[in-house]
Amino acid sequence: MRTDAARIAREREAVGREVARREAAIERMLIAQAAAGTPDALRVALSGDDPADVGRRLYYLGLISRAAAGILGEQRAAIAALERLAEEAKARAERLRDIQRSIRADREKLVAERRARTRVLVQVSADIRKNRREIRVLRADEARLARIVEALGAAEFATLKGSFSALRGKLRLPVRGELRQRFGAPTGAAGIEAKGVFIRAPQGQPVRAIAGGRVVYADWMRGFGNLLIVDHGESYLSIYANNESLLKEPGEAVAAGETIATTGSSGGREETGLYFEMRHLGRAFDPLSWVKLK
Repeated sequence: MRTDAARIAREREAVGREVARREAAIERMLIAQAAAGTPDALRVALSGDDPADVGRRLYYLGLISRAAAGILGEQRAAIAALERLAEEAKARAERLRDIQRSIRADREKLVAERRARTRVLVQVSADIRKNRREIRVLRADEARLARIVEALGAAEFATLKGSFSALRGKLRLPVRGELRQRFGAPTGAAGIEAKGVFIRAPQGQPVRAIAGGRVVYADWMRGFGNLLIVDHGESYLSIYANNESLLKEPGEAVAAGETIATTGSSGGREETGLYFEMRHLGRAFDPLSWVKLK
């Protein structure tokens, strides 16, 4: 585009100089023609001038007229060339404006996309930081529960009658409701695998012990809310969390099916219900592999 503009400018300048030159030539010819006058037959006859001199003057004036006509023709062609170059320059200027508008639009689009990407990156960074905090909190909560379970495993409790391991496949879930989270499923945005199941149920529903045993923990814990743990012997524990209220105290014996708590949302979950785990030797396993589902 710059090369075209320079070419058009050079051509317009050259043609302009040529037009000015021809205008000066035409002006000189007109002055000469006016000074010489245009003789007619009567004036020649009455003037008494030498006919040969008059002929020379007429011939000279003819040359001037033909030269003027040629210059005028070239002048018209030069003016037409100037007009053509002006139109070409105008068209080029319009194309240049279109290109500039397109460049501005592309630049604005690029800036908008860059801002959008920046916002997305900021949001992603914020989500990553949030997820990291959630992961740290969840891991800290799980570690706290694991320490309690480990401490309970090291403690000595009264020997319980019967064999809990013989109940595998015969147990019932501690509350009626909808199974919303399975063992091993990602937990929240953090994506940590769940150590238990979550059963959604209306607030205040009875939570029943899955089997006979003894309450070894009943208190509030961060991340689990009102938490109750029952020891069933043979190093098996059942864990009931997110309760609205706890109806048993540590040391109390419970029978299978006895109400030990009521459902709620004390663990910070958006839905009311029960978070339920089962553990053996401190390790969590899938409770659904031990229960009899209707």
